[in-house]
Amino acid sequence: MKNGLRTIFICLIWVLSMFNAQSQSRWPKNLEDFDDNPFHFGFLVSGNRSYFDIKYKLNPTFQDSLLGVINVPQPGFNLALLASVNPLKPVSIRFFPGLSFQDRALEYRFLKPSGKEETKVMRTESVWLEFPLMIKLRTNRIGNFAAYSLIGGKYCIDMQTQKDVNSALSGNEIIKLKDTDYGMEFGGGMDFFMPFFKFSTEVKLAFGFPNLLIDDGTRYTRHLESLKTRTYVFTISFEG
Repeated sequence: MKNGLRTIFICLIWVLSMFNAQSQSRWPKNLEDFDDNPFHFGFLVSGNRSYFDIKYKLNPTFQDSLLGVINVPQPGFNLALLASVNPLKPVSIRFFPGLSFQDRALEYRFLKPSGKEETKVMRTESVWLEFPLMIKLRTNRIGNFAAYSLIGGKYCIDMQTQKDVNSALSGNEIIKLKDTDYGMEFGGGMDFFMPFFKFSTEVKLAFGFPNLLIDDGTRYTRHLESLKTRTYVFTISFEG
């Protein structure tokens, strides 16, 4: 998936650059003084696809025979506000607090004593309150287009955590996760300067650093050493 996203992004930059190079002599340059303003504000909407980086325990002992655990990535979406400080024309510091709705699933395969396989899909839903801080490095404008790269970090709080739920009392089998996360994001995108605002598209990959797994002794957790978040994000943003 990562190679596919990289290929699409490179092709998009090449096509837009070629198209703009042929057309910039006929098109007016929009928002010529946009970079002269040190502050910009806006909003963004994103689609995300989340999964876990899974690490197994060494030499686990358990009654069920675990054959394997695989990710079943699920779609989600983000909503956020955007504030950008631009100390230099090619550099900006971007802060976009918001909500990230993430749905992840793990498919467990067990070998039952009868010799048959048992498959169980366990889903985890989170509503993260995110506080990302990113550094954006942009190329010079080519007419009304520019490419850029992003790198930074974020801190997240799960507003829908089930870490304190008692599975025995609720009657539901769940995978408990910690309610805070932090990590790194990097990616890139394209700026499109319109007559009255700037429109941007970007692709990012987010890596969570801490282990979110809470080992409560169930057959879904006692086989695993750690679960760390991984998320692909496609974003559309608007700045004025």
